[in-house]
Parts: sequence; structure tokens; C-alpha cells
Amino acid sequence: MPQMAPINWLSLFIMFSITLLLFNVMNYYSYSPKHSSIKEINKISSSSMIWKW
Repeated sequence: MPQMAPINWLSLFIMFSITLLLFNVMNYYSYSPKHSSIKEINKISSSSMIWKW
């Protein structure tokens, strides 16, 4: 829509950028890994690295 004023495009871009940034930050800090699952993953990956030819 080229009839929109440039200041409106700028405000929409700023609002979208802030929303995207807040969404990513909230998702990043809401993730909490379980310590037992990390040990199991390390155990599986180390045992799968042993080749039995």
C-alpha cells in the first residue's frame, strides 16, 4: 500500500522488531534443560562413537 505515510511504515517496523525481539528473548530464557537428560545424551553419543567393525 504505497499510500501509507512513511512514518506509519517506520512505526510498524519498530513495533514488529520489538515484538520479535521480546518473543525471542522470552523463548530463550524460558528454556531450562534437565541435567539428567544431558548426561544420558552424552552417554549415548559417547557409546555411539565406538565403531565395531
